[in-house]
Amino acid sequence: MNYFFILFTFISIEIGAQTNLSFDKRFVECEDHWVAFKMNEDSSYTYGFIYIDEDAGLTFNREGNFKFGEDNALSVEKVKGSNIKARLQANNVKVAIIPETMFSQLQIDKQPEWLTFYKKDTNSIERLYKWGYMYNGWNECSKALSYLMKAREIDPKYQGLSVELAFSYNCLKDYGKAEEILEEELLLNPTNAYVNKEYIYTISKTERIEKAINQYNSSLQSIEDKTYHAENCFNIMQFYYNKRDVKNFNVWYKKLNEYKNINEVISDYAKRMKKELKG
Repeated sequence: MNYFFILFTFISIEIGAQTNLSFDKRFVECEDHWVAFKMNEDSSYTYGFIYIDEDAGLTFNREGNFKFGEDNALSVEKVKGSNIKARLQANNVKVAIIPETMFSQLQIDKQPEWLTFYKKDTNSIERLYKWGYMYNGWNECSKALSYLMKAREIDPKYQGLSVELAFSYNCLKDYGKAEEILEEELLLNPTNAYVNKEYIYTISKTERIEKAINQYNSSLQSIEDKTYHAENCFNIMQFYYNKRDVKNFNVWYKKLNEYKNINEVISDYAKRMKKELKG
């Protein structure tokens, strides 16, 4: 397959003629759709197809550019030679899904022929899990859950599936279901650092903070992987921040700052919380 795979930023401006294009969709809402970006400086619109590449994630296959002429007639300039593909990152860029009424003038089919290459084994547990994982990463947790539940019907013990399901439920604020799944998983994998991390987050959100603290203290002794210890501490500290419990917040703020591997994002959030509580 001959194509270029690049990562670039789309920049566009809003000027010009009225069209029937509505630029109100995020990339992640446009899987398997033809889309157009807002008008370029030369009054053209860049268009192409958004799909998911199993390895690269959400991807834009650029087809070319078009312009509206008189009576909304289209002039089309297609990319010649090789396809240009761009990985799409989560951002605030909005695109328009191209209506089927424009397909004939753009000389496109509803689904391009090359898409079949990316649609093999669409109902395999590996694909369902990976798609769920990717949609969770894009914070589209309801859509992620639809894939993950199908995967669970095939094999509920598939590696990583339970904690990914719990992540979806936590994202959707259904902490009860997340807790139930994670408690079952912890019985099977009591020293798994990531499962433990997700569990402490979950129960800290259910306001049974003592249970979260006990789990945190237990994990310090039983889990050799220290990757998430600071994050676990932060989640407990955040509970006290939300309760405006300054005394307990300060206890956990001190604990948090004892970690030498604390990442900058967590550290910055903690400092802002402390400053706000003082105010």
